[in-house]
Amino acid sequence: MDRLEKILSRYDYDYPAAAVAQSPASPRDSAKLLVYRRATGETRFDRFSGLAGHLPPGAVLVFNQTRVIPARLVLRKETGGRAVVLYIGLEKGLLKVMSDRRLSVGSVLHLGRDRSFRVCRQAGKYYFLRPSFPPAQVVAVLERYGLTPLPPYIKHSPLTESEVKEKYQSVFARRRGSVAAPTASLHFTRRLLRQLAGRGFASRFITLHVNLGTFAPLTAENLRTKRLHVEHYELDPRTAVFLNEAKKAGRPIIAVGTTVVRTLETAASGGKRLRRLRGTTDIFIREGDHPAFVDGLITNFHVPRSSLMMLTAAFVGRGKLLDLYQQAIRRRLRLFSFGDGMLVV
Repeated sequence: MDRLEKILSRYDYDYPAAAVAQSPASPRDSAKLLVYRRATGETRFDRFSGLAGHLPPGAVLVFNQTRVIPARLVLRKETGGRAVVLYIGLEKGLLKVMSDRRLSVGSVLHLGRDRSFRVCRQAGKYYFLRPSFPPAQVVAVLERYGLTPLPPYIKHSPLTESEVKEKYQSVFARRRGSVAAPTASLHFTRRLLRQLAGRGFASRFITLHVNLGTFAPLTAENLRTKRLHVEHYELDPRTAVFLNEAKKAGRPIIAVGTTVVRTLETAASGGKRLRRLRGTTDIFIREGDHPAFVDGLITNFHVPRSSLMMLTAAFVGRGKLLDLYQQAIRRRLRLFSFGDGMLVV
């Protein structure tokens, strides 16, 4: 067994296929919540609607306000066949995409009657397309014609496309740019946010645009370099000032989602003060690491052998994490993106 397989196998677990959520809880805050208190080793079960009763006094919740774009386009090939492409990003005026089938360089793909894309080049699994319209309009075109790319393990969702566009999105999503949702945020309703504010808990927002790297299997290179996929983040200066003052005053900083942990720990450069307010992060947080800025975490139950599980293990340890997952499965909590969640404080 090589080193990569040995490490990944330590984050493996069995789960029933029926535990994988195919649609979110309704209302959102009716999702189940596992609460783990590290100081006492106590585990409790509740609903997200009862979150305020489990947060430490004075806690500040930090959310990711990124907005998922409908990044999948169904295009027509010159031969009459179709190709489904997934938009990854814009590079020098070209759309970087993945395709469900081979594309010929130089060929043209059509979207409706008046928009098209010429395949300019291929680089590994990516194709680069030149649009017939100004590249600045790409997000608007995706919003009009695109489909929301659900994770690969959501195979039998009963949701329509319009329902997916609403439900695979947090209620406070503002900054367009992600191809996957920061799923810990999906449990929050405006009612719950008001309730938290009324109980004296502050909420602040950062932006990290989630890309497909969040679903990518870990590689030996990730372990060797201690780096993951690159994602772009940004903090408003006023938000950074507030969070720095809250941290200095001893208020617990609770990250809502692994994307927030990656953002804050990168911005703080391993310290207790946010300094780098925009840029990219490729930080790989694992068991044995000690997050310096983030004090607690709200997160979903992640797929086995993933970097997301490893990040959560930095807060509770691998053994305890697997124990919590087994408790959740026995209590029939639902797993993955549309599933239930846990609070670690």
